[in-house]
Amino acid sequence: MADSNDSRSAPLGMYDQGGKRRLAGIEIAALVASLLWLVLSGGYVFALGPAIPGGLGFVLAVMVVFLPVAMICVAAMTARASRVMREESTRLQTAIEAIRKSYLTQAQTGRNDPSASTLARKLDEIAAAQRKIETTLAMLGSTRAAQAAIQQAQSPATLTEVAATEDQPALSLGTPAEALEPPLAHADFIRALNFPDTAEDLEGFAALRRALKDRPAAQLIQASQDVLTLLSQDGIYMDDLRPDLARPEVWREFARGTRGRAVAALGGVRDRASLALSSGRMKQDAIFRDAAHHFLRLYDRAFVRFAETASDSEIAELSNTRTARAFMLLGRVAGAFD
Repeated sequence: MADSNDSRSAPLGMYDQGGKRRLAGIEIAALVASLLWLVLSGGYVFALGPAIPGGLGFVLAVMVVFLPVAMICVAAMTARASRVMREESTRLQTAIEAIRKSYLTQAQTGRNDPSASTLARKLDEIAAAQRKIETTLAMLGSTRAAQAAIQQAQSPATLTEVAATEDQPALSLGTPAEALEPPLAHADFIRALNFPDTAEDLEGFAALRRALKDRPAAQLIQASQDVLTLLSQDGIYMDDLRPDLARPEVWREFARGTRGRAVAALGGVRDRASLALSSGRMKQDAIFRDAAHHFLRLYDRAFVRFAETASDSEIAELSNTRTARAFMLLGRVAGAFD
């Protein structure tokens, strides 16, 4: 190791000195004092022994001879224990310093070491995955950014077609160009509300591109991205939530206008930390509160339209998206299910 000769590194054999301790000066002094006291007091007591009546001589011998010796031994043992504790503390500090230096050395040479540990490789993989996720979130930071990222993956012919469509905002007689677009497929709507999983999720980006052409869906996607970004600032991520999913019948009741406890099963998020953080921010952060209420309104309208033609299986699939989980969390915090 690069710093094995450092003056503060652990010397060889330091950790096996427990059985090599010798008598210290205070222990030798205690032994000499005990022997001297035994000789002097023992001689004196035994010399006066015949003059002391009854069993009083034995009691006097114990108190005068052995009691001081016991006190000297206790004092010596206490001093020895204190010395041992100081030595152990010194060795512990030295060991900690050696471990710290070893860790720093491995961190400095780990990149160039072909035999790096499995833990280091795992940490590199996690860091790479986190960078990919951050890239994806940055691409989805706004509707315009998402559209730009999707258009980059399109062929030049498709780009020309999209540009021509955007250059014609309205047809004759005031009919919007988007009115001639085919209705958004339920599968694309559901996939878009779950957002792409990674930067390589081409199917997710394709569904998101098609959903962004639908104005109501694009508004909901933008609002969803806004609240997901705000929630992530408090460490709340939809992938970490495991809500209790409601039956499609309850969702259909919600689409018919039922509110309150009749649809309380929709607030299936039970994570106390996420609920507490969201509730606190809803009360204290006006920007977060406005974004949350705007998102809840858009989700309400979009789901009413979706439920008109969706099957039970599609409703169940929609309820498991990241956007639906955000609706469950914020709806419960806002009291929509009370």
